[in-house]
Amino acid sequence: MKLLKSVFLLLTALVLVACASTTIRSAWFDTTFKGGPMKRIVVVGVGGQVADRRVFEDIFAEQLRAAGVDGIPGYTVAPDEARMDDAAFAAAVERTGADGVLIVRLLNVDTRTQVSTAMVPGPAWWGPDAGFYGPVWFPQTRVSQYEIARVESSLYETKTRRMIWAATTDTMNPDTVAQETPRFAEVIIGQLRARGLIAEKK
Repeated sequence: MKLLKSVFLLLTALVLVACASTTIRSAWFDTTFKGGPMKRIVVVGVGGQVADRRVFEDIFAEQLRAAGVDGIPGYTVAPDEARMDDAAFAAAVERTGADGVLIVRLLNVDTRTQVSTAMVPGPAWWGPDAGFYGPVWFPQTRVSQYEIARVESSLYETKTRRMIWAATTDTMNPDTVAQETPRFAEVIIGQLRARGLIAEKK
């Protein structure tokens, strides 16, 4: 009986871990864009704590480099206070020679409740003839809460300053910024590659 309960608890834990994932909710692409794959992109995180933004920009830029694109953390291009001045920030980005700017903004984090029923094993029992008749399974109601972080990502072409791609993503049960960014970056980079905005890695 203890073994069966342990298996049940393990499976439940695996399901909860599997729920930590990022999915595309909606996406848009400017079909008139003819600029070709971008080779250098500045990554800018908006909102939240300074430390979290810098960790995000560092990791995302690293993921871009691993994908064959020269990723540049936004904080290395211009300090936070300079980002409030559009002209100054645009000039700083242009000096890097970047083809584009990826702006990532956390929209909100929602906490949701889920009610589910699972069968759990009860005690085993033996009949009068010493035969094994268990264990008996009983329904058990589970109430769990989970979080969904909604994020907006927008890619702008540097020379025209126009938006050429945007997407809204949902991340279920987000971890820390350091833990979640690689998975998030993988989804976004995959979308950019699918649209031909970055080249296939050689």
